Amino acid sequence: MTETTHKTPTTHPIRPAAPLAHLDVLISGASVAGPALALWLSRYGARVTVVEKAPALREGGFAVDFRGDVHRTVLRRMGIWDEVHRRQTHMGRQTIVEADDKERVDLPAFLMSGDVEIFRGDLSKILHERTRDRVEYVFGDSIASLTEDSEGVDVTFDHGAPRRFDLVVGADGLHSHTRRLAFGDESRYLRFLGYYVAGFDVPNHLGLDRTARIYSEPGRTVMFSNYDGDPERAGVGLVFRSERLTYDRHDREQQKKILAEKFTGLAWKHAGRAMEGLERAEDLYFDAIAQIHVDRLSQGRVVLLGDAGYGATMGGIGTGTALVCAYVLAGELAASRGDHRVAFPAYEAEIRDYAKGCQKTSGNAGPFLAPPSEKKIRSRDRAYRMLSSRFLAGLFKKLTERAASDLTLKDYAPRPLEDYASLNRQP
Repeated sequence: MTETTHKTPTTHPIRPAAPLAHLDVLISGASVAGPALALWLSRYGARVTVVEKAPALREGGFAVDFRGDVHRTVLRRMGIWDEVHRRQTHMGRQTIVEADDKERVDLPAFLMSGDVEIFRGDLSKILHERTRDRVEYVFGDSIASLTEDSEGVDVTFDHGAPRRFDLVVGADGLHSHTRRLAFGDESRYLRFLGYYVAGFDVPNHLGLDRTARIYSEPGRTVMFSNYDGDPERAGVGLVFRSERLTYDRHDREQQKKILAEKFTGLAWKHAGRAMEGLERAEDLYFDAIAQIHVDRLSQGRVVLLGDAGYGATMGGIGTGTALVCAYVLAGELAASRGDHRVAFPAYEAEIRDYAKGCQKTSGNAGPFLAPPSEKKIRSRDRAYRMLSSRFLAGLFKKLTERAASDLTLKDYAPRPLEDYASLNRQP
């Protein structure tokens, strides 16, 4: 086990009037949603612990994007807008090709990358950098049990000593362990959407430079992409249509076997490179394209945030939604001075329709990336060609931002941005 702990320093004291100075909060998950919430709660004076099963921050991962006024406003209020832009991917053209690699159509950059795009791992680093001096991070451990009473929650861990907290937040993703402990088995909440997705790194055989090439056959798609300009490295994405599969989420070799079977016989001239890379991949990501639907987002003193409560594997603007909802959850806790009986229902009332609207867009992710028939592939590509028109491109951009912007943000925090910046200044 690797454990990293950061105690709250005395160099950036919270104002005495901080509304959450009496509150101890445990957050499960150190990817994006958890540290985002930690940032806000620590600004309001709470003592925050983030526990993460992985031994360290997870690097790399898929690129995530932000789009629309609500995303921009939250990033600015967090004080990370400039840093996100400094670390953005600058992804360029993404081209759909024929089997002989002849170019068929280019995808508009905004369609795939939004207003700004960044690797999930880079965003996680930014949030960790901004919180590590005021938030306790415990890596290499996980919640084992939760026992709640009228005054708090007793928590045991797989490795660490038992502790007691006022509140517990499940921000540990689509397959949330915290949700299972407090709300019941995942099978009650996960809705399979008929597709699977995989991703892994390979050598940059195609010489891509912040570009991508995409090849589709009915029900399956292969993508080669280079997001960071590294001349040596590229990423492969695989999407395929399927019935529900039974497999071990922790068995990488079993997942490789499934993918090899599903992608045998592809006509694209570069498909063999992808399959060779799959055999050697040590960083394989593999999951169903699915959504999480819970009846309610809180159970007593436990509340769900991000993918754990309203996630989608891809296409649901999940990272932007998580940052927005972290802002709202922390704000409602501050407004209620830590009374979860008031804050949790208010948080849910504020974000439920918004989160559902964003999540709804993910229902088209599988058919969009891997259309089920040759006719639908051609229809998709004709639609992309139409988007080369400036008028239609602008109209479509507004449509893609509609769900992400369909929320009126409250201004929970009266502090000016300068105060936020001073609290987050690096030593």
